[in-house]
Amino acid sequence: MTITLEHLAFLTSANGTQLLEQLADDDLSDGNTLALLTKLRQKYPAENAGAVLTMARLRQKAVAKFGADARKMFFTPDALEQASDLLIRHYRAQFATGKNVLDVCCSIGSDTLSLARTSPSVTGLDIDPVRIAIAQHNAAALGRVANFQVCDVMQNIPQNADMLFFDPARRDERGNRLHDVEQYQPPVSLIQQWHAPLILVKLSPGVELAQVAAYSGQIEFLSVAGDLKEALLWVGAGFAGTKATLFKDNRVYHFQRTDPVQVAITPPRAWLVEPDAAILRAGLVQDVAAILDGTLLDETIAYFTTDAKPISPWVRAWQILDWMPYNLKKLRAYLQQQQVGHVTVKKRGSPITPEALIAQLKLKSGSESRTLVLTRWIGQPIVLICADMLP
Repeated sequence: MTITLEHLAFLTSANGTQLLEQLADDDLSDGNTLALLTKLRQKYPAENAGAVLTMARLRQKAVAKFGADARKMFFTPDALEQASDLLIRHYRAQFATGKNVLDVCCSIGSDTLSLARTSPSVTGLDIDPVRIAIAQHNAAALGRVANFQVCDVMQNIPQNADMLFFDPARRDERGNRLHDVEQYQPPVSLIQQWHAPLILVKLSPGVELAQVAAYSGQIEFLSVAGDLKEALLWVGAGFAGTKATLFKDNRVYHFQRTDPVQVAITPPRAWLVEPDAAILRAGLVQDVAAILDGTLLDETIAYFTTDAKPISPWVRAWQILDWMPYNLKKLRAYLQQQQVGHVTVKKRGSPITPEALIAQLKLKSGSESRTLVLTRWIGQPIVLICADMLP
């Protein structure tokens, strides 16, 4: 359901607070909806009962992004969906140290409150009074000092900030993803009207680089433990190009191009190497391959191979036991001969789906397991037979 100011009034009341505490550790799955609402409606109006259940569910879901703080905070479904990963929020906050910051389109204040950890003055702006009310509640609940204002940022924003963080909506009213930065709500071009030494814009990780090339800034792709989370446009930071950032094992890694490189194309070697998604999106595959003494299989394929097992936080690798031009009958016979009864299938540059290949192989028995990789070598379809990756 859509949370309103009236719902917030109840949720912040003594009764609402008590109910949220009572539901915090309950099973709130869809199968329990009727029983939960029936019980709540015995004492409270249906609207309030629905609001409590909705918020309790959002709090449980929010633990993945907000940890223990989620039990104190309020959310809306789409605001929670768009909220950045905790590690990324804290990473961004370090650049606000000592700066007066505006969080434009702040929503429920997720980033504002992280920025408030380091900024002496941070203000969140949003057109939605409900979200501003939620942000104010969240600031008070977490003991953070931040200002929030209802503001139509399309019309006017304060112009006295040292740093602007802009987080436009990347989905339309029906929840569909928006792929054009000028269809973001508001559009990214709005930053051309703003004046600040440093402007950071949160973008979809799938953004087309050509759409933001005119801003002469750097695009940073951010990955958490191999999961590509978002892209960040830096305007005014004094550098350009693309950069990959990885949060892994309690460390932050950065990778960007120093000098142009061109890696050779060779037949498969001993190890198949898959770069992190941030490296792929930043167009730095050959740069990583050069550092790890790798060679490409095809100029359009984002795999490379090496003679030795690569040691780097930026890649995963599988030992190549054999490879062949792709032929279903020959592959099936090979696997049967090797007593392979189970396969995991990966692909890059192949039209065949893993599910389709597994069904077509018709493996009936066998004690061995392999990872098959469908890809291309100089344009021709091949299959790499690899040892499974160890946990």
